[in-house]
Amino acid sequence: MPKLIDHEKRREQIAEATWRIILERGMEGATVRNIAKEAGLSLGALRHYFATQDELLIYAMTLVKERATARIAKIALQEQYSSKEKIIRLLLELVPTNQEKMAEAEVWFAFTAYFRHKDVFDAMHDGIYAGLQKVMNYAEQVGLLPNKVDKELETERLYAIIDGLALHALLDPKRLDGERMELILVQHLTELFERGS
Repeated sequence: MPKLIDHEKRREQIAEATWRIILERGMEGATVRNIAKEAGLSLGALRHYFATQDELLIYAMTLVKERATARIAKIALQEQYSSKEKIIRLLLELVPTNQEKMAEAEVWFAFTAYFRHKDVFDAMHDGIYAGLQKVMNYAEQVGLLPNKVDKELETERLYAIIDGLALHALLDPKRLDGERMELILVQHLTELFERGS
């Protein structure tokens, strides 16, 4: 009897192999040949799942986003946090506070740089800015955001802080660890939320 193969699971395994190659060798090392070898597949078998290198890379990038989105959605449904704590927990999912998220951030930045000059990726539609808009809307709905605050400007500022923390944590993780990133986010949000009081 032939072995049943979960094709979506196999696609995820190939994407994870892609991430490992990018972490070890950078985007220049993310060739179809290297990825197939890392995934334990022949080139023909890999091409059965992804016809082109860009198709594979887009899938791998999308999977990073989907996994982070799933973690964020899980936090959003939890009721044990206060509104402010929930916002902090949501934002901490966007910065590399542990090894898994460090790898995701490194891969994400590599993908962003790679796809920047192609028509397949638009940084404004990577989901992060839209997610931060939702966070700011939530803060407004629960009464944390002062009335006189320019919500659009504060969303841009928060986006810059999140991206800056992620980038600097990648460049110097000993200086900017998860605990320090949390302190920075807590201080920023505390100052923002208490501005009207």
